[in-house]
Amino acid sequence: MPSYNEVQTAVRVEKLKLWFAWIAGNVITFIVAGATQDIAIVSVITQVLLVVVFVTLTVALFRMTGALNRKADAARRGVLGGE
Repeated sequence: MPSYNEVQTAVRVEKLKLWFAWIAGNVITFIVAGATQDIAIVSVITQVLLVVVFVTLTVALFRMTGALNRKADAARRGVLGGE
């Protein structure tokens, strides 16, 4: 059975991975939008996609973080003997 410290460490690492993926996805989207800014119609399309991707990634990040928090709370209760 994992200790309380192991549960905390695992949760911290998973949250760090989630935030890194969110940052990387947004940086890639900004790079693509910047590369196409001189092409008229493609620039408009990429700017719209930038907003859509940003919102989608942000919603996914917070939903996954919430799910991870719920699983971590259940694991902590199990480790500490709570209900």
